[in-house]
Amino acid sequence: QVQLVESGGGLVQPGGSLRLSCAASGRIFSINAMGWYRQAPGKQRELVAANTSGGRINYADSVKGRFTISRDPGKNTVYLQMTSLTPEDTAVYYCNLDVTTLTARYNTWGQGTQVTVSS
Repeated sequence: QVQLVESGGGLVQPGGSLRLSCAASGRIFSINAMGWYRQAPGKQRELVAANTSGGRINYADSVKGRFTISRDPGKNTVYLQMTSLTPEDTAVYYCNLDVTTLTARYNTWGQGTQVTVSS
């Protein structure tokens, strides 16, 4: 089994920055793909940033140039660095990982972390 624990959310003023973390636990052999999604109240969950199994990185147009997805392979941790935040970035942010363990492959979601951008 693989579990994801997210952290780093909180309240930040417009123009501020936050770094979200998503730590994967379990007997992980490799992280094949990773992504960050968000869901604002009354809206559908949307893709924010993804690093696909082919190594291509995609960003939503609304976050290009402001958000950066990255990973620390040694820690099985994925990050989302967010800068120049605006109130429109307010949402619950979820990480999604496609991982391979010694016995199986999993697609797993984190529990979500709230990001609120407000003055």
